[in-house]
Parts: sequence; structure tokens; C-alpha cells
Amino acid sequence: MERVPRVILRVGRVDLASARDGFTLIEVICVLAIIAMLAAIVLPAIPHGTSRSRLEGYALQTAAVLNADHNAARRQHTEIATIVDAPLRAIRSGSNGRVVRLPSDITVEAMLAERCNQRPAGSIIQHFASGMSCGGVIALTRPGAGYQVRVNWLTGGVEVVPVN
Repeated sequence: MERVPRVILRVGRVDLASARDGFTLIEVICVLAIIAMLAAIVLPAIPHGTSRSRLEGYALQTAAVLNADHNAARRQHTEIATIVDAPLRAIRSGSNGRVVRLPSDITVEAMLAERCNQRPAGSIIQHFASGMSCGGVIALTRPGAGYQVRVNWLTGGVEVVPVN
């Protein structure tokens, strides 16, 4: 009797060592969920300051309020006052009631006339029908940056000037 060689086929054999290598999708999702939860807890605790561009935006908004009051005074042939409340960091339009509120990390200093049109001026910039105004300077600063919003007393013109 002749001997027939026996052939053993190894089909479908799974190498258990290679199946355990790497991460499963559920493990990756769990790690990402833990990182997201930690970020949600930590990020609100980080102080967010006003950026230089945002500070410039506040200065331009302030200038827009002053310009609107200046133009309204000339158009309506009357006096209009812009109220500058430096301690509360707010500038209020006398013509349309618009208010620019500034964040707490911005320092507001107002250099305004003591008297305007033979009356005490206090914390206002008065705009006249003639185009003149009481004038003044509103300085908006934060560490490392600052802007001055200047109102010319003769022309009532408003300009924004960066301060080093």
C-alpha cells in the first residue's frame, strides 16, 4: 500500500496576537470625550482679556456715537449732549440713546471741559447746531494698548488716535 502524503490546510486561522494590537473605535471615542469634558471645565476659568483689535473696535464705536450726536445737532439745529460715564465705562448718545458699554479690563479716562457755553459741563460733550462742540478726549486703555477718541472743540470733528 502506497502511502499518500497528507496535506493540512490552515484556512481561517486567526492570529490572536495581531487582533489585540491597536485601539478600538470605542476606546478612541472615550478618550476624546474625556478630553472634551476637561476642556469644558478648564476653558471658562482662563481669563479672557480684550484684544487690541477689539479695543480699537470699542474706540471706533465711541467715535461713531460722538459723530452721530454731532451730525444730529447740526441737522436738528439744536444742542445735543453725549454722556461720558467713565466710572461705569459707558458712553451714551444724546440723539438716539445708543450706549457703548466697555468691559472691565478697559480703563476709561475722560478729559472734558469743566465749563461749556458758560455752564458747568460735568461728564458731557456738548454738540452745537453751529458744528462746534465742547470738545474733549476719551482715553480707552488696557495693558499694552490704548486709543484716544478726540473731539475737536472748534469743528466738532472726531478722530481716533492709537496711544503707545
